[in-house]
Amino acid sequence: MPPSKLPPTIRQRRLGSELRRLRELAEISATEAGRLHGTTQSRISNIESGGYPVSADRVRTLARLYGCSDQPLVDALTEMTGGRTRGWWDEYRGILPEPNLDLAELEHHARRIRIATAIHMPGLLQTTEHARALFRDVVPAIDPPTIEHQVSFRIKRQAVVYGERPTPMTAIVHEAALRMGFGGRKVARVQLEHLVEMSEQEHITLLVIPFGAGSYPSSGSGIVYFEAEIPKLDTVQLDTDIHSGFIDARPQLFRYRAVFDRLEGIALAAKASRDLIQHAAQTL
Repeated sequence: MPPSKLPPTIRQRRLGSELRRLRELAEISATEAGRLHGTTQSRISNIESGGYPVSADRVRTLARLYGCSDQPLVDALTEMTGGRTRGWWDEYRGILPEPNLDLAELEHHARRIRIATAIHMPGLLQTTEHARALFRDVVPAIDPPTIEHQVSFRIKRQAVVYGERPTPMTAIVHEAALRMGFGGRKVARVQLEHLVEMSEQEHITLLVIPFGAGSYPSSGSGIVYFEAEIPKLDTVQLDTDIHSGFIDARPQLFRYRAVFDRLEGIALAAKASRDLIQHAAQTL
């Protein structure tokens, strides 16, 4: 696909939606915004959909026209400009679904990642064989080449926690995830040993919610919280067996920050969590 025809990235779409949010708060129509900016309504609409590259200067100009006095927000938005930057994930465009690529891009740009899972290991902490076992169980079944594409994509995503400047991450898993045994005993044991090893990294906090903790908020789905330059630009991913979607509405961001704070309060401390994981591995 030629670069000019590539669809906007999730980062470009978010920049556009934030500019639209500022315009709507100012109660200015797209037509009026175009007139004030010396352009057309269609150009404003294309910018807001992420389909038209926007410069840092243009962002500042639009923010000024919309009366935005939130300088940290304006500064953060200007950091999101610069046109479409290709990432390693673009190698998989047309091979894997677009949400997969969006996820990799969010991970790449996140300042901190918070993850909560009920019965699955966080993708960023999965071993190759564990990931392969999960994709083999997908319904409807996917063919072997697609399984291998999915596995290689998942492992490449883990560069954000393995690289020279790893992204800080807090992962909260329920004890059920430690006991599922995906891929059989050998695969499961290696996966648990890998969790223990990763939990010893300074930039990774791994916490376990024990069975004895009882019910807890948002237990029915996996949640990933991507922290951006400022909280207003954070993003949440909700992941279930039938749907994976992204949320950036301010009230929902506030809600999920509170959910993660609650989960961290329910979970065992880091050392106790590591001990429980080691015990689970030893008893397989």
